Formats: sequence, structure tokens, C-alpha cells
Amino acid sequence: MNTHQKMKAVGAYRYFPISNPESLIDLHVDKPEPTGRDLLVRVKAISVNPADVGVRENHNYEAESPKILGWDAAGIVEQVGPDCQLFKPGDKIYYAGSVSRPGSNSEFQLVDERIVGNMPKSLDFAAAAALPLTSITAWEGLFDRLEISVSSGEGAKGKNILIIGAAGGVGSIAIQLAKLAGLTVIGTASRPESIQWVKSLGADFTINHNDPFHPQLKEVGIDTVDYIFCLNDTVQHLENMAEVIVPQGKICSLVPTNKATWAGSLKMDLLFSKSVTFVWEFMFTRSLFHTNDMIKQHQLLNELADLIDDGKIKTTLTERLGPINAANLRFAHEKLETGRTIGKIVLENF
Repeated sequence: MNTHQKMKAVGAYRYFPISNPESLIDLHVDKPEPTGRDLLVRVKAISVNPADVGVRENHNYEAESPKILGWDAAGIVEQVGPDCQLFKPGDKIYYAGSVSRPGSNSEFQLVDERIVGNMPKSLDFAAAAALPLTSITAWEGLFDRLEISVSSGEGAKGKNILIIGAAGGVGSIAIQLAKLAGLTVIGTASRPESIQWVKSLGADFTINHNDPFHPQLKEVGIDTVDYIFCLNDTVQHLENMAEVIVPQGKICSLVPTNKATWAGSLKMDLLFSKSVTFVWEFMFTRSLFHTNDMIKQHQLLNELADLIDDGKIKTTLTERLGPINAANLRFAHEKLETGRTIGKIVLENF
């Protein structure tokens, strides 16, 4: 039994601002054992996401058990549970995991094989770890929620999409997937370096999300947009979105309206006269509720790996840090909290 074997991890006993050394601390915790369809993964690289910051800020901590964050990893299968069918020890894998379980900021992690993909053969662990959470989010948002056809081009010919907050982790993948689907892509970005990044990934046009959308779109000859993928403040952008979406168009957002009220600042009625479809995307839904189609995340990560190995999608890794420890994770969280990161920050090796 491995019950008493220890492993390194980074976690927190209670919330502190990231500038406080106690906000994330180095730990030694029990190494877990796989049961059912769980894989025990030796974590080789992790990346940080706004989800980490959100859980760190909002989690109700219990002093006796630390919270281990991290929902993006690449590593090697160490052991498999008795019911596993998809992987064997030694396989190189990548995944985002489940927000309801201990995260990937640890030497070993348990993850259900149905939400794990085979790592792209052409990438190292760090480049692969940059991808899962943002890629699943972008894929589900575009193809499951907005119901854009995955196959390159046919269903989307002549149609366009506005991606709000296009330079971040999800936007960086969403641009590439939307181009593969044949859409004209308008990405929002506000600084010279983020505009350049968005264009380098294939965006046809860029506009500034701090200014009214419609005049900027008209300048590039676009009157309305067929789809909007909002990766930024839903409340802040709702009026702009309502103005530019085509009648019977579709909007997908990732950002909950925590500070809004239906009667007050969130004016959903703006979408009424155009019969606009508004949908949410939360990439942990499948793993959180153990939905019948949970295995779709395994399938899409495998499809993504093929697209990467075929040179059709590129990793969005922009910065490597190492080793994986509390000091480096605090540094990464601090950068993420500025809201100005481009692409993905990855940490590798314990």
C-alpha cells in the first residue's frame, strides 16, 4: 500500500493575497492510489489559468486539509485503476482534470481517464501542458455550444466570429480553431503586443475591446457578426455584443455575471428583439457532473493532438518557469492576476 508514501505539492490552507508568502506554500502530502477508471499520473509540467486564481480566492478552506490547485498538466501514466480501458503505465498524456478534485500542482495526481488525451507526439511536456483547459474550453464553446461545424470550412463559409479577449489562453486556441472551421475571425486586443499575437495566430481583423465595437467593425467593412465568443467581462460587453450580433445569431460566454443582477446591470432583454441564442461554456461541467458524454473530452484532446502533430494548430506556450514550487507559482499567479498575459505560462519539473 502507498498510503504512507509522500509527494511534493503546492497548496494553501487559507486565502491570502498572492503577494503574501502564505498564499501558496510547499507541502508534502500523501501520494494517492488509483481506483476505478482513475489514472495515477506523474506530473511533468503544469500551466496556470484564471480558474486557479478564482478557486484560490473563492474556496472555503478547511484548515486541516490544504487545497491543491492546478487544472492543466502533462505527464506520464504511473499506475492505472482496475477499470481503465484507454491508457497503460508509461503513456504520455495531457489533461485539465476536475475542479472538484485535488489539482495538478503535485508530483502525482489522480484523474479520470475519460477526460485525458494522448499527448501530441511533436510537443514536449511543457508545450503540451499549456493546452488542455483552454483547448477544451475553446472547442466546447465553438463546436458544442455555438454549434459551429468542426469540419474545415463548409458550414461556416461566409460567416464570421468576434472573439472578445482574443490574446489570452482560450482566445489563442479559439482563433486557430475558428480559422480551421472556415470562419472570418475578428479578435479584440488593446495593446500593440497583444494585437500582434492575435494576428500571428490567424485573426483576420482586430478591434479594441475598450472602445465601442460597431464603428470599429464598420471601418473594416463588417456590419454584423454571426457568432460572438466572450472570454472577458460579460456584463461590460453586453450592450456592444447586442448591437453587433446578427439577428438570430449566437453568443457564448465563459464569464459568470457574479456582480450583476437580472433586473439591474445585466440587461439580457437587449438580446430579445433579435432572438439571439445566449449560451454558457464551463469546461468542468462534464467532469463535475459525470455527464454521459464525459468521454468527449478524451476524444477532443486526441483530435487536438492530431491537429497539432499535423501542424494545423500550434501550442500557445509563451513563458516557461521551473521548477514547480510555491515561489514560482506565486510569481505565475501574480502575472495572471494583472489580466495582461498573452498565451500561457507553464512550469516544469518538481
